[in-house]
Amino acid sequence: MISKLDDAFRFHQVALNLRAERQQLLASNIANASTPNYKARDIDFAPALEQALAGKSASGVRLVATAAAHLRTDPPGGPGSPAALYRTPAQGSIDGNTVEMDAERAQFVQNSVHIETGLTVLNMQIKQMLTAIQG
Repeated sequence: MISKLDDAFRFHQVALNLRAERQQLLASNIANASTPNYKARDIDFAPALEQALAGKSASGVRLVATAAAHLRTDPPGGPGSPAALYRTPAQGSIDGNTVEMDAERAQFVQNSVHIETGLTVLNMQIKQMLTAIQG
């Protein structure tokens, strides 16, 4: 019975975790809009979701640090997180920064709406299950 509940909520858990990671990347892009040579990054959500649901690592290769002084090798969200891709700007800038604030803001708001929608759907499913249990 518990495994059926886990399966019912797994999609939402994975999708919301990916959305949260994407939100962090978009916020980082916005925060670094005036940093010279900063390259805007984003996640290609659909393939990342497919990989996460299939239980595959996004990068395919995991490196292991053998000493505490080694640099972190995992993607920003940890092992198995989707690889952040660099965004190609529509118009280049003199300082090499590829952040386009209008596009970043639009992506940030769109991702926020997807997160809110996912939470609303998840909340509705939980309420339906409680109604079925309580009668």
